[in-house]
Amino acid sequence: MTQQPVATSNKLDAAVLKVAGVVVLGAIMSILDVTVVSVALPTFQNEFDASYARVAWTMTGYTLALATVIPLSGWAADRFGTKRLYMVALALFTIGSGLCATADSIGELIGWRVVQGLGGGMLMPLGMTIMTRAAGPHRIGRLMAVLGIPMLLGPIGGPILGGWLIDTASWHWIFLINLPIGVVALIYAQLALPKDNPEPSESFDFLGMLMLSPGLALFLYGVSSLPEAGTVRDNGVWLPMLVGAVLVVAFVFYSFRPRHPLLDLRLFRNRNLTIAAVTLFVFIIAFMGAGLLFPSYFLQIRGESTLTAGLLMAPQGIGAMLTMPIAGMLADKVPVGRTVPFALVLIAAGFFTFTQVDPHTSYWLLCGSLFVMGLGMGGTMMPIMTSALKTLHAAEVARGSTLVNILQQIGGSVGAAVMSVILTSRLNGSEVIPGVTDPSGKPVTQAGLAVGSQLRPELLQQFPVPPSLIERGLDFAASSFATTFWVGFGLVLLTFIPAALLPRRREPSHLLDGEAGEGQRPTPVPIH
Repeated sequence: MTQQPVATSNKLDAAVLKVAGVVVLGAIMSILDVTVVSVALPTFQNEFDASYARVAWTMTGYTLALATVIPLSGWAADRFGTKRLYMVALALFTIGSGLCATADSIGELIGWRVVQGLGGGMLMPLGMTIMTRAAGPHRIGRLMAVLGIPMLLGPIGGPILGGWLIDTASWHWIFLINLPIGVVALIYAQLALPKDNPEPSESFDFLGMLMLSPGLALFLYGVSSLPEAGTVRDNGVWLPMLVGAVLVVAFVFYSFRPRHPLLDLRLFRNRNLTIAAVTLFVFIIAFMGAGLLFPSYFLQIRGESTLTAGLLMAPQGIGAMLTMPIAGMLADKVPVGRTVPFALVLIAAGFFTFTQVDPHTSYWLLCGSLFVMGLGMGGTMMPIMTSALKTLHAAEVARGSTLVNILQQIGGSVGAAVMSVILTSRLNGSEVIPGVTDPSGKPVTQAGLAVGSQLRPELLQQFPVPPSLIERGLDFAASSFATTFWVGFGLVLLTFIPAALLPRRREPSHLLDGEAGEGQRPTPVPIH
């Protein structure tokens, strides 16, 4: 077994905090990278003279690489050891970052982003496994709260960092900045993580890999193509989604046959894991879907710069930082079923404000609402993950982490695609400006010109129209955002249903099972 610094003390000692530092460094690189690159898409368009659909593949390629490698991480962690595999993932991500900065074409950049994703896809599930084993049953909530900081701050810090690097240096630096962090993380991991002693007893489920990894990749490819196509009926959307879904369903039926499947769906027999996974899945769809549109509102409706939009999102991160340590301590002492619903109330209250937005909504009101949402998010995501993993046996943690991360990836992709389609559909319903067409000959709508002029003011010289028309276009566009936020708000309310089923009483933990010497039967530890 891999030796981990599991102790019975309720305090986070120096050894455990050192392990947490390694995992947080890797998580910061992985999560920040996604949001930083999303800010750079318009820059890639100008730099490589490519369409938006083409440069969006820098995000899609990374996502598909994640989907391909995440299912392998559970088996590989048990086979090779978490320390070795985590260092390989760090090295692959860091090397991929350096190669991205050398790209001379959009095709090269997409290719190197795939390399990055192969490393980045293993960082989060391996990090969760390492943290869970290091913390033990008494401290898992507090230690998972540490891991939650980069998960919640990534969407906020990414636009700020990306905007600043692109404005002051060049797009290359959004990748080069990962090099020193990656080198430090590798050295830190070598020194801080406990030595591996894996037991390579499980055979690799090659047939399962042939079904699950391509199935997830094809399904997410179809979902990612949905915003560009605008309809599920497009062949580039429904066909890969259908083939991917068939492969995933085939894997589900197959996975109960081998003794050691690639993804152990038998873990869903654990009621806590199942309820927590469903709650997290619905929450991620709402948060990653509508939540990523908050900066877009500031950019497209209010005409703010990328850096300013990122700064306006900062209250959300501040709120999360205030409640996350408290939520972590409570998760170790109080069943999450008694705390998470209250945190969801805060999220719903803050989210509701955005269903009422217009082009002139007070920034004080919006930033205050983001702060309240942040307070709720700090008490939601990591306690749910804690509930999912704390009742697993030590040998099941790696597979459980993989399962949770796959659901997060699917939920995030589905949420982002669905919200983008709803917003685009609403914006396309704006009134067409008579006699005005874009360079490709397509009619220009009032909302389209209004939003475009916020991002590129020179368009008003190319298309001279009355200011009242721009004002009507902005009103319509703001209303489109509000409608989309209503869908997100509805999904947040839907999260209350599975959250009501989260455990509300003490549960025995099995994290120490298997850590005792041979012949000893570990005593279940009650979780308060």
